Amino acid sequence: MKNHEDRLKDYEFLYEALADKRGLEILALDLEDSSAVSDIFVLVTANSDIHMDTLSDAALETLHQHGYDTKTEGNNSTRWRLIDAGELAVHVFSKNGREFYNLEKIWRDARSYFYSYQD
Repeated sequence: MKNHEDRLKDYEFLYEALADKRGLEILALDLEDSSAVSDIFVLVTANSDIHMDTLSDAALETLHQHGYDTKTEGNNSTRWRLIDAGELAVHVFSKNGREFYNLEKIWRDARSYFYSYQD
């Protein structure tokens, strides 16, 4: 059985795809032991509506390449878009949306993995 940090690192392909499109503050939360619908939440912040589209498209493309079926919600939202991939949920936020919904605070007890990348 993998430890929690290893489980979060299983999604490096997704973090890299988001980072390649200049996603900000990429954070994964391990919610396996909670009552959440998905085991892993990945949060990323965009700097504009167009950037939200770009990050959503990048996440969808890489998830499909790795065999995940997805459903999306909020495609017209300027605050929050959700990509549901079963065990994994990707939350693409505007800066205001991330502050407003503050999932990091709601799930503050969850194990987390902050993806940092080099320019």
